[in-house]
Amino acid sequence: MYSITNISPIDGRYRSKTKELSACFSEAALISYRIKVETQYLSLLSQTSGIGLRKFTTAEKKILGNLSQITSKQANIVKQIETKGFAGVPATNHDVKAVEYYIKHKLSKTSLKKFSNWIHFGLTSEDVNSFAYGLMVSDGLSGIMMPALKEVLLTLKKLANKYAAAPLLARTHGQPAVPTTFGKEFAVFYSRLKRQYDQLTKATVLVKLNGAVGNYNAQHCAFGKIDWIKFTKNFANSFNKNRKIKLEHNLITAQIEPHDNLVEIFDILRRINVILIDFNCDIWRYISSEMIMQKPVAGEVGSSTMPQKVNPIDFENAEGNLGIANALFNFFANKLPISRLQRDLSDSTVFRNIGSAFAHSLIAYKSTLKGLSKIKVNAAKAKQELVNHPEILAESLQTILRRENYPFPYQELKKLTRGRKIQLTDLHKFIDGLKVSGKIKTELKKLTPLNYLGLAKRITKLCR
Repeated sequence: MYSITNISPIDGRYRSKTKELSACFSEAALISYRIKVETQYLSLLSQTSGIGLRKFTTAEKKILGNLSQITSKQANIVKQIETKGFAGVPATNHDVKAVEYYIKHKLSKTSLKKFSNWIHFGLTSEDVNSFAYGLMVSDGLSGIMMPALKEVLLTLKKLANKYAAAPLLARTHGQPAVPTTFGKEFAVFYSRLKRQYDQLTKATVLVKLNGAVGNYNAQHCAFGKIDWIKFTKNFANSFNKNRKIKLEHNLITAQIEPHDNLVEIFDILRRINVILIDFNCDIWRYISSEMIMQKPVAGEVGSSTMPQKVNPIDFENAEGNLGIANALFNFFANKLPISRLQRDLSDSTVFRNIGSAFAHSLIAYKSTLKGLSKIKVNAAKAKQELVNHPEILAESLQTILRRENYPFPYQELKKLTRGRKIQLTDLHKFIDGLKVSGKIKTELKKLTPLNYLGLAKRITKLCR
């Protein structure tokens, strides 16, 4: 009953499709990432010569490493420190400071108690947030979004290969054009998505750890001989073992990492979503014209009043969710790179909606896959439509006649076919009246709407 009372469909109606994202994008996940950043920072400080801290024991490192593995109860303690106060600490009304106090509270009963002042040493909240959100985006992409997209790609490739030679009447401007194949059309979308996916695999997330206005003021005044720039590079790299989307140190920033890099990543997702909107709309049209059929699922209802209907609801659902996701991605692109002077806080609430954009995208990817699992090409219908439109051979006829230097072939075919309903016999009659050799006439008459497919099958098979 909890999910049915939620305001957002992400955590309500679509909870089954989005719940895996909570491990990366929930409030508890953000708290966990912040703890991980703070504790790993403390650990690296202890290993840095010139700081004056002793090196932590293996057991102490384990204590620090385990702190970020929080339960819901522990996450709620952090929220309590922020909003109500906890264990004698008044409410901070500051979420990052609440994390710092939580860590100090947890270490107060360990051998690391005397190092509590080194937690958050020389940092500003945005240093912690930069790494926390960087880890969030990295994990969300590599662990959830990219595997879902890869499944979409694999499905499209299978469909492309399966229907590589299945003829289809292509339409330009919605009008009968020339033949193609179903496989080639799937291959087009596969190729478009693959290009964007490959860019996503090469992405890195920029992060910063250079203090209140980006100059290491606090760290440098305390330990002027420490190479803090090198320290930050090492700190970023300390998170990158076995990480597909790696963190990269951005040295030149104000208080905030300017988020241009995140917007670049989001824009790849936005482009992927635009391509999928295009794809879902095309599949919807093919279903509408019965070129593609949907397999009915037992028990499902297509209409509350029309029993015969099998609606393309999965493709429609995907289209709608992709649109919502892109509305958010577009807003992020317009908002996140802008910060008044060294920083203002208006980006904070925006960052908390990154998971929503990812969630609507993920819902759409899964809906697209579900829809594709229930379709099959209506080969008989597609062939009949091609046979019903012999005028589409006008392109091939006038092209061969151009090759033979026949006078005004385009104009002659235009007079015969443009805006007119003709039969294949009309084309053959036209061919018979041409002043060309019998060999050329035979060549022209061999062309049919079903075999005028060009290199469609070969191009499809070249998809990689």
